[in-house]
Formats: sequence, C-alpha cells, structure tokens
Amino acid sequence: MKIYKTQQEVEADIKGGVLAIDGDVKFECSISIEADITAWNITAWNITARNITAVDINARDINAWNINAGDIKYYAFCQAYGNIKCKSIEAKREVHQEPICLDGRLTIKEEESEEEIIELNGKKYQLIK
Repeated sequence: MKIYKTQQEVEADIKGGVLAIDGDVKFECSISIEADITAWNITAWNITARNITAVDINARDINAWNINAGDIKYYAFCQAYGNIKCKSIEAKREVHQEPICLDGRLTIKEEESEEEIIELNGKKYQLIK
C-alpha cells in the first residue's frame, strides 16, 4: 500500500498530469491536485481532483470532475462537476449532503460479471458500459 503523508509526496508522483498508483493508496493528508487519480482503493480525508478512477473510495469529502468507482463512502459531501459512476455510494455521517453532479448524473452500476473484467499487462481492468 502506498501511503502519502504530505501534499509534496503526492505531487512528486504526478507524471504527465496523472497520479497512477498500482494497488491500494492511503492519503494521510488533505490533497488538492491538478491530475487524474487512478488506484484500486483510495482512503483519504479530502480529495480534490479532475478525474478519479478507483475500485473503492473511503474519504471525508470528495470534489472531482468525474468519479468512476466501485463503492464510495464519504463523510458529508461528495461532488462531481461531471458524472459519478459507482456500484454504491453511502454517507458515513447522519447529517450529510446527497451526492451532487453539477453537469452530469449519478449512475449506480449493476454488479459486473467476470466477462467485464479484463487483464492487460498484468493488471486487471473493469470494462464500463
């Protein structure tokens, strides 16, 4: 698992506008980056990014352009300027704001079958319809 403790550590791993992490990642700091985030599992306090692609997201607050994930758990606020696509989305706090998609929509994906998961260069990818 890759663990980031400072904003500078995150910025050092951004290559070509993409923060690509192989495996699980944990942010032990708030992050604000101008990059796409690709990871299997993301755990962080606050996430601000252009596009987020992950299997699971567990965060305090999420602010992104587009979010494509498996399960999303957020504390009080989850916002995408474009779309949110996920298997499930759940607030961890009783008093919370429902997810917001300003220019797009929230789509809950159905359970994927094994045929929708492909392996490429030793990594597994889920095909999104």
